[in-house]
Parts: sequence; C-alpha cells; structure tokens
Amino acid sequence: MSDALFPRSRAEIAPGAVHVPGWLAPARQADLVNACREWARPPAGLRTVRTPGGGEMSARQVCLGWHWAPYRYARTVIDGDGAPVKPFPDWLGRLAREGVTTAYGQHAPRAESLDYDVALINFYDAGARMGMHRDSDEKSDAAVVSLSLGDTCVFRFGNPRTRTRPWTDVELHSGDLFVFGGPSRLAYHGVPRTHPGTAPPALGLTGRLNLTLRVSGLPHPP
Repeated sequence: MSDALFPRSRAEIAPGAVHVPGWLAPARQADLVNACREWARPPAGLRTVRTPGGGEMSARQVCLGWHWAPYRYARTVIDGDGAPVKPFPDWLGRLAREGVTTAYGQHAPRAESLDYDVALINFYDAGARMGMHRDSDEKSDAAVVSLSLGDTCVFRFGNPRTRTRPWTDVELHSGDLFVFGGPSRLAYHGVPRTHPGTAPPALGLTGRLNLTLRVSGLPHPP
C-alpha cells in the first residue's frame, strides 16, 4: 500500500551504485524463491559461515558456481560438507546481465563481456544482520548484482575507503535490484537490520533472501 501511495524511484546512491525498486515482477520473485529452496537442500546446501576468528555470520548462505569461504573461492564446500558446489545456471547469468543493463542503460558494458558465474545467496531470519564489508575476493571488477526477496531490509551503502561514514541507508524491498560497480565496486556495505513480517504474503517466505551475482574472474574448470 505504501508503495502505491508513495512510488519509489530509481536512484543512483553513489557513482556506479544504482537502486531500481520493484524490478522483479511477483511471478519472477516466486520462481527465484522456489529455486533458492532447491539450492538450499544438501549436499552443498545452506550453511552457517564461520569466520577465521571463530565467529559466525548470522545470515546463512549457499553458493552457486564457486563456493565462497572467508576469504577465498573453491570448487567444493571446504568449510562445510565438502561436496562440490552447485552449478551456476545460465539463466541466472542472463538475469544478472539484464540487471546491469537496467541499472546502467546506455553506459552498461556489452553483455557478452560479462561472464557471471557466482551466486552468494544469504538468508536472513528475524535476527540476522550483515556487518560492513567489501566484496573483494573476485579477480574481476565487473559490477555486483544484488536481488532482494522477502522481508524489507535496511541496506547500508558506504564508501571504498573505510567501514565508517559517509554512508547511505536504503530500504530494499522484495523485488528490488541494486547494482554496484565502477567507483563503487569495492564500497563497504552491510545490512544493519531487517523488518520481519514485511515479505509479500504470496511469496510464502518468512525472512529475507538476498542473491548477489558476481563475475569471479577465475579460470573455468576444463
């Protein structure tokens, strides 16, 4: 209702960082939620991520294409059940390229130059959050494509130099697209909180799913 009364507009949050509200239609959101449910099943399913210092991330994660463990990529779940990582589907790469074109328009790089091959899918329950961090383990500087499903969150988008201010807080709703590349590719960002119970009822999702689609820049296996 609030979106209908006060439409949210596309916005450039920082140079190269673009928010496109309501980009995914409800049917497309539902398809992605169903796909995430399948990817979350073991082997190589949803797991708790443990940091080298012994801490645990409150958002749980499953990976596609390449498995991310702090702070490197592998072909197997090296910090979990050891199974091979699930494949990154071609259709998800096409969706990522479509997102880049939507965000950057005529300034978007040529689609064929963007070889998206990694998805990090984070699930946030009511108490989960994500501290300020950079997506810096890739060998490519291609833009990161972020898709939100389920509960609304506060997405804190900072700067490439420090975890502290300046930053901008953006509300990401189910179906929103956020793309960051160029000068903002290595900007610090995080999720200080979610708003439980705000997911569209038709999704049947309790919590928030966030898909971040990336170009690893790593050699593909033969």
